[in-house]
Formats: sequence, C-alpha cells, structure tokens
Amino acid sequence: MGVNHYENFPVASLLLPARLRRAVTDIYRYARSADDIADEGNAHPHTRLAQLAEYRAALHQIGLEPTHGPASYSETLAPVFAPLAETIARHQLPIAPFYDLLSAFEQDVSVHRYVDYDGLLDYCSRSANPVGRILLHLYGHTGEQDLRESDAICTGLQLANFWQDVRLDWHKGRVYIPQQELQRFELDENAIALQRVDPAWTEMMRQQTQRTRTLLHFGAPLAHRLPGRIGLELRLVIQGGLRILERIDAVRGDVFVHRPVLRPRDWILMLWRARKQP
Repeated sequence: MGVNHYENFPVASLLLPARLRRAVTDIYRYARSADDIADEGNAHPHTRLAQLAEYRAALHQIGLEPTHGPASYSETLAPVFAPLAETIARHQLPIAPFYDLLSAFEQDVSVHRYVDYDGLLDYCSRSANPVGRILLHLYGHTGEQDLRESDAICTGLQLANFWQDVRLDWHKGRVYIPQQELQRFELDENAIALQRVDPAWTEMMRQQTQRTRTLLHFGAPLAHRLPGRIGLELRLVIQGGLRILERIDAVRGDVFVHRPVLRPRDWILMLWRARKQP
C-alpha cells in the first residue's frame, strides 16, 4: 500500500479478507489498465481517447447485462471486462464509480494544469474517491458518513501523491499545484523548472500539506468503524499518507531532491501509530 496513483488498492495485502481478494484484483486491473492507457507510453492523445472510448463502451455493456444477458468482449478487452462484469454482478456494485474513474482518465489526456483548488478537488472526486466508494460497497458500509469520510481519505491520499511527485509530474508535462496557489505565494512554474526551494515555496508546500492532513484526519473515524483487519488496513493507509506529509514538511517542501518514500522504518512507525489509535 503506497501512496501512489491507484496503489492504495490493498491488492496483495494479507489484511484483506480472502473472500474479497478476487474482487479487489478485478477492480484494480480495470483501474490500473485504464490509467496506463491515459498515462503510459508515447501514444497520441487521439489514440489514448479512442482506447478509453472502448473501455466506456465495454462498461456500457456491463450495465446492459441484467436485461440483455452476458456481453461479449473483444480479445483485447475480455481479460479486463469479463472478470470485472462477474465481480460487479456478484457483489452488486454500482457502476457509476467506474464511469467516474474513466472520466478522470480521459481528463488526464488533455488537462495538465488546474486553475484553482476546486478544480483539482473535482478531478480527485472522480480519479480517487470512486476507489474508496467501490471498496466500501464490497465491505457493506455505505452510509452517508462512511462515504464522506472515504472521499476525504481518498482525496487526501491523491493530494499527498501530487505533492510528493511535483518533480516527476513536471517531467511528464503536468503541474497539479493549482495556478492560484502558486500565484498566492508569488511563485510560478519556473520555481518547479529550476527546483527552487525558497521561503515562499516552503510556505506554499506547508499549506498544501496542512490542508491535505486535515482531509486525512477528517476521514480517520471511518477506519474505526470498519471491522477487524479491514479497519487496520485503512488505518495503515491513512498513516502512510500522513507519514508522506510529515516527510515533505521535514525537508521544507524540497521534493525535488528529497522525494519522500516509505521505507521499512516508516512502516514500523505507521503500524505502531495505527495500533495505538483508540
């Protein structure tokens, strides 16, 4: 469980109940493969969007299955969508979050800057939050408060990943720090290009990590309502996000030279904190 794009899926975790591992793997395969279409390789944007359109059409077929019978998929799509359709039917999962994820992947192809924080949050509401909502449906916890707190956790994890990966995203032609946030501290993208860590940059990053920390703390009560190993899994995920934020603050926002990653000693601390939480 890293704090990386779609890596907060607990696919290989021993804490995940055995009865859910196949479902989580099927869902992860869909999200990971679609994300790779949008992000990986050197394909032209039109090619990426065409491939994602095929995913959208396959999702539509899944939605039709209850009334039209099992769908047939192309040889390319079958390994992703045949097991996904079975999982959605078996666990009675809503299909809307899968469409939300797809809309975020499509946005990745053409949108590489965000004007303000609201725009970034809207993106997170489709690129990250559906993950938590799907998992909550698997766990059978879909109350309004559960969903709100899950959204806060997933958005917080994705924002932590953005602050962690400023340099890596820059080399991909992307800037997730909202333009208004840069301007508020009299910064521009030259600060990223030149990897300039001055007091303005440090304060700007500190405010981003603090805002993200607030989201993770808001969502933390959900981990105490989920039973047993699932609750511990989520507490560890939250602690992973908080630890990344701590390490960003510790280097005064210098994620250019000191990109924070979770090491064995961090996992020991995270486990201690997760078990210590009341």
